[in-house]
Amino acid sequence: MRHATDPDLRMTAAPASDGALASWLPRFADCTVLVLGDVMLDRYVHGEVRRISPEAPIPVLHAHRRRAVLGGAGNVAQNVAALAAKAVLVGTVGADAGGAEVEAILAASPGVTAMLVRTPHRPTTVKTRFVSDSHQLLRLDEEVALPVDADIERQVLAAFAAALAGADAVVISDYAKGLLTDVVLEQAIALARAAGRTVVVDPKRADLSAYAHADVLTPNAAELARATGRSVATDADAAAAGAHARAQAEAVAVLVKRSEKGLTLVHAQQPVLHLPTRARAVADVSGAGDTVSAVLGIMLACRAPLAEAAVMANIAAGISVSKPGTATVAHAELSEALHQRELQAFDGKIAELEAALARIEAWRRQGLRIGFTNGCFDLIHPGHVHLLARARAACDRLVVGLNSDASVRRLKGPTRPVQSEAARATVMASMASADLVVLFPEDTPERLIRAILPDVLFKGADYRLDQVVGADIVQAHGGQVVLIDLAQGHSTSETIRRIGRATESSA
Repeated sequence: MRHATDPDLRMTAAPASDGALASWLPRFADCTVLVLGDVMLDRYVHGEVRRISPEAPIPVLHAHRRRAVLGGAGNVAQNVAALAAKAVLVGTVGADAGGAEVEAILAASPGVTAMLVRTPHRPTTVKTRFVSDSHQLLRLDEEVALPVDADIERQVLAAFAAALAGADAVVISDYAKGLLTDVVLEQAIALARAAGRTVVVDPKRADLSAYAHADVLTPNAAELARATGRSVATDADAAAAGAHARAQAEAVAVLVKRSEKGLTLVHAQQPVLHLPTRARAVADVSGAGDTVSAVLGIMLACRAPLAEAAVMANIAAGISVSKPGTATVAHAELSEALHQRELQAFDGKIAELEAALARIEAWRRQGLRIGFTNGCFDLIHPGHVHLLARARAACDRLVVGLNSDASVRRLKGPTRPVQSEAARATVMASMASADLVVLFPEDTPERLIRAILPDVLFKGADYRLDQVVGADIVQAHGGQVVLIDLAQGHSTSETIRRIGRATESSA
């Protein structure tokens, strides 16, 4: 585990590409983020409204299911763990049923170490939302938001100090529930800075000087407007308000969360960076700020430049808001989002199955004959070029199914593929003979073939007809299976062996 000697908040000249950002993902597992803040329990009651109550003009909710997740600092910690990093959570819960439920959720959360202080005279903060058809009907808040007493302050700071030595960065999540008093904030930030740990704060106070000397503040637009008395409507407004907030808190940077307008990063020594939203269809913005804090904390723990950390947080927030309710973003989801954008960048030829089917249907309406072939296509050689050219000559549009990296490893062994799926798809899309490239995670392309129902299925003549996956499906729908003679003397495995022999002889 790395121990920082000084916060590294470098800015890059321009945001990194998604491919470059993806190179940080394997490092997440080596990073630990210490999360301090208000821990809450978010309960959801889902049901159906069928009538209005005869007792009052209110809907009657017939409950179908209930679920409970962590909110506030708890959601930040669970986001850290879901992204394959390690989290240590310091906060408070009441000595009540809600507190027991929080502790049970954390006990079942791999990657999160809980260091919670029980408050016998203070209940756990619980928010219960009643939901029908994805619409919230009512939210019930059960809480006491008064400042904690001196004894709780001492216990919390002792837990924080004990956890700090094993942490690479600190995230302070303030939900104004009373834990983060002046004493707790001042001493926690001072301890972290003395230990050389980067401090990220998600603030709620109107007076940002309470977070003095934190490295990065992440207010949303409403919080920033309230704290600075300035408009945050435009990019210029956000930049000016962010600069004012940075000076007020004596911070290195302020990352403004602007909802559908994305993020604005205001740094002490670099030009302002505006990051447009990367959101998918928005289902619920609850907890998106927690995701931003978690990703920012992890990236800075990994010593990433601040601009790259902000871009990564923006991408993760886009995933978060596509989910209903308080939710986490998984490491695999973030990886997929990064790689998918990289893949889609090449001339529109690389597509997910749903988009591919829409394009294929449009081709069919034009009377075009659709061909399909598949493979790993790890290192493109003349044999591949010959096969693809022959196939394309026998149809109007050729769809190429490409095995994902995980699929190739299962088929070829742990040393393959030589090139990533992003690289293989990009090379394939660059070939004139390929009109559409679709990745598939399974060992065989049967699911793709059933969905596409190509007019012609192409395979190398080293297969017999009864060995060709999907041949029966294509023929049952009136299609044709064509076996193409292979150009002799070419194979990826032999190419890899020759490279190995050449490397050994030159050593």
